[in-house]
Amino acid sequence: MQIKIGDTVRYLNAVGGGKVVKIVGDIAYVDEDGFETPVLMRECVAVGAVTKNNNPIKTPKQETKAPKIQKEDTPAPTTLPIVETRRGDKLNVVLGFEASDLKTISQATFDGYIVNDSNYFIYISVATRAAEASEWTPRYDGLIEPNIQEFIGEFMREDLPSMDRIKVQFIAFKRDKGFESKNPCSVELKVDTTKFAKLHCFRPNPYFDVPVIAFDIVSDDKTAAEPSLDKATVSAIISQHKTTVQKDKTHVKKEEPKRKDIIEVDLHIDELIDNTAGLSSADMLNLQIDQFCKVMDENLRHIGQKIVFIHGKGEGVLRQALMKELTHRYKGHDVQDASFREYGFGATQVTIRSVVTNKKPKK
Repeated sequence: MQIKIGDTVRYLNAVGGGKVVKIVGDIAYVDEDGFETPVLMRECVAVGAVTKNNNPIKTPKQETKAPKIQKEDTPAPTTLPIVETRRGDKLNVVLGFEASDLKTISQATFDGYIVNDSNYFIYISVATRAAEASEWTPRYDGLIEPNIQEFIGEFMREDLPSMDRIKVQFIAFKRDKGFESKNPCSVELKVDTTKFAKLHCFRPNPYFDVPVIAFDIVSDDKTAAEPSLDKATVSAIISQHKTTVQKDKTHVKKEEPKRKDIIEVDLHIDELIDNTAGLSSADMLNLQIDQFCKVMDENLRHIGQKIVFIHGKGEGVLRQALMKELTHRYKGHDVQDASFREYGFGATQVTIRSVVTNKKPKK
């Protein structure tokens, strides 16, 4: 088929084609997207042309290959080396609760943290339950690296009723080096959840920047769990303490010389007994009153003796109990607030003025 000007052609041995705009000799000028391309006539075929065998001429199709996307080498995450401390071969693990806002403690939520102050990895689990419940509620489990503070979750106020008991269990180990084996740890804590609503129960702690409620799980490889005491054991402790107080009363020397220096008596429960586990608030208050009475009885004959009872500010329950004793049992003595400069608001000073007996007159 003869090619003429105006025909649309395709190239036989190349990709492309266009409209013939000019023919010079055996060369056709093909308009390809606005550019005239000279091509030998024998290398062109008109669109729709057939061969001598009456078969359409197939023009080669341009193969379009998707560009190869070169994958960038993603650097492997770098693992920081474990830096060990000099004292880190002894386990120190602390559970702490940080209030979201100490100024509005009654509406605050609490962030829980586990502090792993050691050179060991610890795989740990934390669970809680109410005092009367039999099943534990899981709160956290995971691997905590050495010498790090790990967030274990946010605790809402509605979670507190199910946190009367907290169980912490973990195993300790090191990686890629030899280490001294540590016994698996399982600690059950008895928690007074009312402390979460009292500002003074949040105290400074070396592992935290703000005051927290904290529990020592392990201290220098020693489990610091509070033992659980039954009612019989509690009663025995109170009975033994009262017996000791009575014995002390019988051994008071009548001719003991007067003492004019100020006697300071700290009535905080932690100063009176080593362990408060299993004791109710009433039990602890009774122990504090017993100690107050013991000191007062020992000094009733020391006219002019000044005694400062340090009871703390708190909610005023202990101070009210002391004032009741001073009003009814120990009348006639001077009572005033102790020096604010030395004791703050949480102390009461008693000055012995006369020997008071509580015997009723004979009829």
